Amino acid sequence: MTYTPEYGHGGNVRAAADAKGVGVDQLLDFSANINPLGPPHWLRSCLSRAIDDIVHYPDPSAAPLCELIAQKYGVAADRVLVANGSTELLYQLPRALNCQRAVVPVPCYIDYLKVVELENMETITIELSEEANFCLDMDLLEKTIKDGDLVIIGSPANPTGVLASATAILGLAKRYPEVSFVIDEAFLDFVVDAQSLAGRAANIISLHSLTKFYAIPGLRLGYGVFPEAVSRKLRKSLPPWSVNNLAQEGGMKAVNDNVYQEKSRDYIVKCRTRFEEQLRKFTELKVFPAVANYILLRLLGSMEVRELQKGLESQDILIRDCFNYQGLNSKFFRVAVRTDAENRKFIDALGLFLKNTGKQKVSRRKTPAIMFQGTSSNAGKSVLTAALCRILLQDGVRVAPFKAQNMYLNSFVTADGLEMGRAQVVQAQAARLDPDVLMNPILLKPNSDTGSQVIVRGRPLGNMSVMDYVSYKKQAMSIVCDCYDELSDEYQAVILEGAGSPGEVNLKRHDIVNMRMAHHAESPVLLVGDIDRGGVYASFVGHMEVLDRWERQLVAGFLVNRFRGNSDLLQEAHDYVKNHTGKEVIGVIPYLHNHGIPEEDSVSFKEGLFQGRIPQDDHIEVVIVNLPHISNFTDFEPLIAETDVYLRVVSDPDELGYPDVLILPGSKNVIGDIISLQQSRMTEAILNLSRGSCEIVGICGGYQMLGRQISDPHEIESKKGTIEGLGLINMETSMAREKQLTRRQGIHVASGQPVRGYEIHHGQTTTAEKQLVTYKEGSGCGTEGSDSNTWGCYLHGIFDADLFRRWFIDRVRKRKGLGECKGPFASYDLEPAFDSLADEVRKSIDMDRIYQLLRL
Repeated sequence: MTYTPEYGHGGNVRAAADAKGVGVDQLLDFSANINPLGPPHWLRSCLSRAIDDIVHYPDPSAAPLCELIAQKYGVAADRVLVANGSTELLYQLPRALNCQRAVVPVPCYIDYLKVVELENMETITIELSEEANFCLDMDLLEKTIKDGDLVIIGSPANPTGVLASATAILGLAKRYPEVSFVIDEAFLDFVVDAQSLAGRAANIISLHSLTKFYAIPGLRLGYGVFPEAVSRKLRKSLPPWSVNNLAQEGGMKAVNDNVYQEKSRDYIVKCRTRFEEQLRKFTELKVFPAVANYILLRLLGSMEVRELQKGLESQDILIRDCFNYQGLNSKFFRVAVRTDAENRKFIDALGLFLKNTGKQKVSRRKTPAIMFQGTSSNAGKSVLTAALCRILLQDGVRVAPFKAQNMYLNSFVTADGLEMGRAQVVQAQAARLDPDVLMNPILLKPNSDTGSQVIVRGRPLGNMSVMDYVSYKKQAMSIVCDCYDELSDEYQAVILEGAGSPGEVNLKRHDIVNMRMAHHAESPVLLVGDIDRGGVYASFVGHMEVLDRWERQLVAGFLVNRFRGNSDLLQEAHDYVKNHTGKEVIGVIPYLHNHGIPEEDSVSFKEGLFQGRIPQDDHIEVVIVNLPHISNFTDFEPLIAETDVYLRVVSDPDELGYPDVLILPGSKNVIGDIISLQQSRMTEAILNLSRGSCEIVGICGGYQMLGRQISDPHEIESKKGTIEGLGLINMETSMAREKQLTRRQGIHVASGQPVRGYEIHHGQTTTAEKQLVTYKEGSGCGTEGSDSNTWGCYLHGIFDADLFRRWFIDRVRKRKGLGECKGPFASYDLEPAFDSLADEVRKSIDMDRIYQLLRL
């Protein structure tokens, strides 16, 4: 069914949506001239604050808002009237002015003619010339008018987009003081360096719209600046309370928002210029000059607008047919200037019906995608991304994971020697893909409270402070978008993961990983909340409140994660969320104990999710020291899977007890962490344990700590220079400028068992002791102390090897006087874990809805 705009205006998007049987958000409405930036970011919070005032009547004349507007134009407040849109004032004017005749240049806004017709006024129209691009003919206008006339002029004019000369109108008004001039400046705010005629002459009335510029047509707000006598008359005829509390509050904030005003004008100019350039490449189209946020067009071929309109509707695009504007015909139509991306979609759709002689670059169709964002860190985004990757793989879809930016210390070295976050490595494994740095273009590895090492496309770019990185983010956004496009071209679907929360209002402005990335990928967003933490539904609602309109439009629904109990009991909460936000909860995922998938970041580590349960049978106790700058903590996940290992994470030396094994993990700031251990007396406690039967193990940074000395001459990680280590191994380490990034395979010498993993470190260690591990290419790494109870190496993933891990555990068991474990023994193979996870998640979410969102 074709949408016919019977009420004579553009923007009836609901009627068009009903006619097509689709949602309003599925249509691109080029028929209404609304600011493409959308409402100011403060509008929702402003209206939220004002909502409690709806129990009171609004100020009947919006006096506080009138005062602000009066200050803007330097006029008395009683000359300003605020209304439910400037059109409300327009309809009252002929009656208040008592003019005998109306003079209206055409084409014009159709309600100019309608309001004078309703008052049975004689109307003289001045037809403007298409050859002159419908510019206002001031000489002809002056020849036409006479005392007692009402002249109505749009500036910029609608639909032509022509700006009238303020100087010329002001001169004409002064020469004809008995003529009333109504200047409709509804679109003037869109014009750079425009001159308003508000309050400039005793016979000039100016009308202004906040509806269009501030993108609030559903709220509606306008005002006029009038001669005092006209203002008094209108106040008597206008109904009281026509402007509600919410509109008044929004208007007071809007009038003084100079930042939004300048940003909007700058944005419109850039978008309109690019849009006009593309439109002019169509040989069957005439493009008229424009100064505001809309463009008048004329079809030059045999096609009429109704036919084009029908075709564009089939592409879910609406235009404004200008057949009912006096002075135009069925060849004319008007389009709004929208965002660059939306304008490109219009150009692509127009190319289906009109000839284009330019080398038209058709916008690439985005690969189907869906994105998991969280209400917080550690909400479960990483694991759910892995789960959906495996589900789609099982269903025959070629799928890849993607996260624009990671901030954590758990990194991995790819086969080509590049560095990326381990979370995307795990997700790639779920999709049975080789890890690729395109899946994680930027990795931030914190090395202080205010700075990080920045890894771009797998290679270290350098250390940056927070503010340095914020300045770099514009360039970073371009990099991550390029990487996403390159990756997505190779797959049928991409599952994106966000970071932290999209509701972090202090970070949104320079976001490159959450909503801006979803916007680039044209990906719907599923917001994941951890119900085990409490407050998940309030968090869903709260996030929707702080998101901007374009961000809310990306949110497709919510996922409740880590639920314990009967999910049927949650229906009341789900109904509340749906009624409040308009978005549905599309899945409740149970709390999955020991799912076997490596966690994303150190939040899980520090919250105790790595804390093993005490086995009932004979076992060994392994303690991992929680370093402030811990990295690659997933090195120890395989130990959790063993039934005869009790693994604990400790930060306080008083919590150490008497473990069988103490492990110092990797660190991104070894010197800083050694100082922290010294200050907490942890070094003293470790040395005491080393004198007994406890086995002391160091991996990467922890290995360096076991030596006699660590120096950082290039200040790679620290400015402390040189510091003493624990002295448990006869070796010294110096930080080199270049980072070692290497995949390794070899043999653990003492056990004879194969091991594999990767090295990722700046440290260069020198020692005369024998190597612990020999690699296939002849090199090696690792060293023992004075006895085999103390050892360390650079090999991340050494405990992933099932045979070596069992040998290590059995050796500790023997020293403790325990017999061999009877099993069952763990196999650190993620394939069964991926399939099990996929089964649980598939059962817990609406997969039909997921496939709808993916357009698959």
